[in-house]
Amino acid sequence: MIALLRGTLVEKHPNQAIVDASGVGYDVTISVSTFTALPDPGARVELRIHTHVREDAISLFGFLSAQEKQLFEKLITVSGIGPKLAITALSGLAAPSLIAAIRSGAVDQLVRIPGVGKKTAERIVLELRDKMDTLGPASAPAGLPLAALDPVDNDVISALVNLGLQRPAAETALKKAKAATQATDFETLFRLALK
Repeated sequence: MIALLRGTLVEKHPNQAIVDASGVGYDVTISVSTFTALPDPGARVELRIHTHVREDAISLFGFLSAQEKQLFEKLITVSGIGPKLAITALSGLAAPSLIAAIRSGAVDQLVRIPGVGKKTAERIVLELRDKMDTLGPASAPAGLPLAALDPVDNDVISALVNLGLQRPAAETALKKAKAATQATDFETLFRLALK
């Protein structure tokens, strides 16, 4: 089993990274939060790996933090949650936010994740709530609640999410746009966030 992959980042996409380790390119499925934290291609990276073996395929899932990997491994123990849905969950909510939602039983937050219905969210809380303590304290959630955002920021993030970006990626794009300009209007921020 591959547990750690250290090498040169060849390519990165919102759900995939290719890492060259000693001349072998590994195709690794990643979450959007891992994607946004990865350096540019050509840089050295280290990913914690979960190797998922099926009858017809071997898949690698990569994480920058041990906490995110452990949470992924706990999620796939829940009935009805496979590795793809677990990665989607980690893309929809950063690991600390997901841990906090499970600990507090916030089913309403979990159902916002694509592919997670009310029954699945309730099952996640039921089966994992007591297991969250082993992941350590959940730090402050990476994403700001919608109410804490400026209305224009909220509109930009909503527009980006409607275009298919996951919320963490939309927040990162907005931060970069705000760093690049002094403008505070929707059109300018939205245009820069799309770049």
